[in-house]
Order: sequence, then C-alpha cells, then structure tokens
Amino acid sequence: MGDVINLRTVRKRLKREQNGARADARRAEFGVPKTERKLRKAETERTSHMLDQHRLSAEDE
Repeated sequence: MGDVINLRTVRKRLKREQNGARADARRAEFGVPKTERKLRKAETERTSHMLDQHRLSAEDE
C-alpha cells in the first residue's frame, strides 16, 4: 500500500513555498535603495535616448 498523506499539511507547505517565492520577488523589486533605483532609471533613459538618436529612418535607406 501507499503512504498516507495529510492533504492539509501538503496544502500548507505549497502555500508557504508560493509565499516565499512571492516574498523573494518583492524583496528584489522593493529592496533596492532609492539612489540605486534613480541611477538605474537614468541609465535606461540614457540608453533609450541614445538608441533613438541612432535610429535610421525610412528616408535614410
């Protein structure tokens, strides 16, 4: 015969694992200092601006 499994404990364990994964994602998102967020935002804006400047238009081809 198979092993007896308590479904309540399995559900609780799954919920804990899901909550842990969600907590890790939120820590990664909100655990960044304000200065680092500003620096990262400025860097992405700068790179997107530089890419837009170097974009070829249909007339250039």
